[in-house]
Amino acid sequence: MSEIEKLLEDGQRSLNLDNPKEALSFYQKILDQKPTHLEALLKKGNIFGRFGRFDEAIICYQKVLLQEKENLLALLNKGLCHHNIGQYDVAIECFDVVLKVKPQNKTALYNKSSSMIKSGNVTDGLVLLSKLIKLDSSYKEQAKCDIDFVDIKVLNEFKEITS
Repeated sequence: MSEIEKLLEDGQRSLNLDNPKEALSFYQKILDQKPTHLEALLKKGNIFGRFGRFDEAIICYQKVLLQEKENLLALLNKGLCHHNIGQYDVAIECFDVVLKVKPQNKTALYNKSSSMIKSGNVTDGLVLLSKLIKLDSSYKEQAKCDIDFVDIKVLNEFKEITS
């Protein structure tokens, strides 16, 4: 087993034991040796996102996307980070790239609808949410509980989609 493989294993073990700070140190050691290591960059971005350090997470995901412009995991997570810092248009762009590659990607559809609604495009966001719920009705419950939809829960259109 190579040193990098051992560090990846140790990082994953730390994550499994709910010790993200320790895991971060293992992923950083990998990146010190190989700055373009995709898995380490993705994991580091995920940890930063978990800590609410969205700008740093975006940098990690951007480094992945420089190597693989259609890395769906990096695009989804980068989109979520932009959503969380209120950059809804950039988030939507990330989700659109995912949907270009995988038009039925439920995570991208859901988060794009959320970003659209948060950006003020409620009508189109609800159309997209409705499309998703037709694909997978479990998203009804998720939408009902989602803080991103709290401002539109009173709308008849939202009630209709989620009932």
